[in-house]
Amino acid sequence: MSTRPSKTLETFPNPKPERDYVISMRMPEFTCLCPKTGQPDFATLYLDFIADELCVELKALKLYLWSFRDEGAFHEDVTNRIADDLVAAINPRYLRLKAEFYVRGGIYTTVVAEHRKAGWTPAPRVDLPA
Repeated sequence: MSTRPSKTLETFPNPKPERDYVISMRMPEFTCLCPKTGQPDFATLYLDFIADELCVELKALKLYLWSFRDEGAFHEDVTNRIADDLVAAINPRYLRLKAEFYVRGGIYTTVVAEHRKAGWTPAPRVDLPA
């Protein structure tokens, strides 16, 4: 097992490409550096996606996120960069990345980046009674 950060996002074949299903991940240990002060910024990332042909491999995702630990990045930029890299790696039908950054200077920042594959439309939502 690698103990070094990596910018490589490994993938594996979607086991059910004929079905739209949501894969949700919560990543509470994201860290990057403030590009102005060099101080660490901490965030919880929430990733939801509907895979097409590929899924992202979790260990590779962990090492990829770790690679930002020593990089200076504005919250808006790093969230969109991660979303773009995931889209480039797995080409999902749908992807939403929400980044909730912890307080800095009395301000919490939340950034949401979305992607929809051209031509894809979701099936109507079904709400079942309780």
